[in-house]
Amino acid sequence: MYHALNRANERATLFGSPGDYLAFEEVLREAKQRHPEVEIFSFCIMPNHWHFALRTERDGVVSDFMHWLTTTHAKRWRAFRRSEGHGHLYQGRFKSFPVQDDAHFLTLCRYIERNPLRANLVQQAEHWRWSSLWYRLNGSVDQRSILSPWPVPQPHAYLEWVNTLQSSSECEEIRTCVARGIPFGDPAWSRTIAEQLGILVTPRPRGRPRK
Repeated sequence: MYHALNRANERATLFGSPGDYLAFEEVLREAKQRHPEVEIFSFCIMPNHWHFALRTERDGVVSDFMHWLTTTHAKRWRAFRRSEGHGHLYQGRFKSFPVQDDAHFLTLCRYIERNPLRANLVQQAEHWRWSSLWYRLNGSVDQRSILSPWPVPQPHAYLEWVNTLQSSSECEEIRTCVARGIPFGDPAWSRTIAEQLGILVTPRPRGRPRK
């Protein structure tokens, strides 16, 4: 299981209108059709970046899925604006890190789905139209069909939990995993996964979140 994300180059606005978001959703649906084996659990599309929590049992499929999603969206975004040849739309290759399918997965989904609330774009996380949280609560059958059942039960009162302030230590731990590409999970699990994937895990800085 992975948390994958990408950002616009030089913090440019990727999605400035509902049409921009709808166009990305169309690319996402096509990507899912091309790679039906990819399970999408959570996502959030923000004005200049996006997040996904996803999984596949085949090596390399996540990379293929994200590469097609990113490059196809960039080409169509440039073509619509007639700005081909104006440089890279995204910062580069997407970033990702493995996630343990337990409470760490739930913490990650909460982090992803409360992004708009943390950015003060909405008063309640579920009001952000461009996320899996909105899809699950208000989406059409077609929209919900791209989401897979979670590998662990959703907590009781999950919606209230999402809208509750997330601790700075939790956020910082996830951001550290993003920056270093290291696993997010219990120490023993993280070491095992890092060894299996050949990931170099360097000591975290002082002040890291308590286990």
